Amino acid sequence: MEIKQSQFVKSSSDVKDCPAPDKPEFAFIGRSNVGKSSLINMLTGKKSLAKISSKPGKTQLINHFEIDESWFLVDLPGYGWSKVSKQKKADWGIMIEQYLLNRENLACLFVLIDSRLEPQSIDYEFITWLGENEIPFVMIFTKTDKQSKNKFQSIKAKHIRQLKNNWEEMPLLLESSAIDQTGKEKILTFAAEIISNFKS
Repeated sequence: MEIKQSQFVKSSSDVKDCPAPDKPEFAFIGRSNVGKSSLINMLTGKKSLAKISSKPGKTQLINHFEIDESWFLVDLPGYGWSKVSKQKKADWGIMIEQYLLNRENLACLFVLIDSRLEPQSIDYEFITWLGENEIPFVMIFTKTDKQSKNKFQSIKAKHIRQLKNNWEEMPLLLESSAIDQTGKEKILTFAAEIISNFKS
């Protein structure tokens, strides 16, 4: 699948304010500064569709982008950013939780993991919560261009061991780089298959 048309629709602070749930959608989430916006821009071929910042916490709302007038990409706030108040963290957490539990057209959640980091408890606590609530997700390792293939494969193996400790069936693991466009075809092919099943 190739994205031909993409546009920003709206930002929402509450799932009730999101666009009508009449199209399948794929949401992106991960630790702050993991590369959510960069990945969305890479997939759509637009450098500035989703706003990018070197400062963590740029995304603070639920941001919807309409793709080819037939499905949505959603940029969610990152988690794990320490330089915000406890109240702000709590507000973001409630907003994200309500979105994930109540957004009926959510086809899949892409959980982004920085490929340079060994397994982090904050990611795996969230992944466990997804499993407990039966929310479909895929893990995407980002920024694979930032290190050698051998180093990444070593870190990836640690993630796989971590997952096998808690999961009978492994989630799909994909790789990406917004710089060299690694993973673009595989991610969009996966989305196309889900969309096809969603419509049938």
